[in-house]
Amino acid sequence: MDNASVDGSVEMVRREFPHVRRIVNTENRGFAAANNQGIAVAKGRYILLLNSDTIVLDGAIARTVAFADAHDEAGIVGCRVLNADRTLQPTCFMFPSLFNMLLSSTHLYRVFPRHRMFGREHMTWWDHEEMREVDVVSGCFMLVRREAIGRVGTMDEGFFMYAEETDWCYRFRQAGWKVVYAPEGQIVHLGGKSSEQVKGETTLQLRSGILRFIRKHKSFLSYGLACLLTASWYGFRVPYWFLRALLVPGERDRNLANAAIYARGCARSLGGWERLAWKDRPAGA
Repeated sequence: MDNASVDGSVEMVRREFPHVRRIVNTENRGFAAANNQGIAVAKGRYILLLNSDTIVLDGAIARTVAFADAHDEAGIVGCRVLNADRTLQPTCFMFPSLFNMLLSSTHLYRVFPRHRMFGREHMTWWDHEEMREVDVVSGCFMLVRREAIGRVGTMDEGFFMYAEETDWCYRFRQAGWKVVYAPEGQIVHLGGKSSEQVKGETTLQLRSGILRFIRKHKSFLSYGLACLLTASWYGFRVPYWFLRALLVPGERDRNLANAAIYARGCARSLGGWERLAWKDRPAGA
């Protein structure tokens, strides 16, 4: 599956792996839509979502499949994920909520990562050494039972990038399937390669995905409060970037660009982001 890449990877796969079936999009359709294209033609009892910027270690795929075979209640299974320096990369999360959004916006989970309250959304307090049922596992490695997809459906293509796996995990759990983290297998996730292409828009896409999730699954009041909370999160950061633009002349253009991004996020949030997210989605995200 290729989402209109320009790095020559399509030609490389065609040349070096001619037996591989390729689906090449002429435009970037987003993470959910592209994966749905792959799911539609894939065969087998499991579907594996695996990011291109990953390194599979020590038979991680086979180990995770064996775990899933032994736990037929698991609709989705995630594995242990490491950074490039082999430190743990947290890839299990709680579902978005107003309380979790408020805690996350303070960034106190970075200051007190082992605190169960401050680190609850990102589960930074947990060492990921044991199997655990969780709300969400990251889409960088997600083994999904085909039988469960048949009952739950594919990913919601209304999510362009970010929160699509959150929505999918939520729907799986609502349908009675478990979402499980299993450390039997492990991979390295270099991370951020798609985001690096559109750094300014990445923050906008992340917040818009969370708001879309809340609009879809929570009450209208929760959605309105989430929009106000997100607008405040953006709004408080605009003066900071303007001040940096004044105090650091060498980074003036970049800091002004950041201020503009946060101002746009504030305006979008106050206006009810849903109607704007697709119109302004970033090319190449």
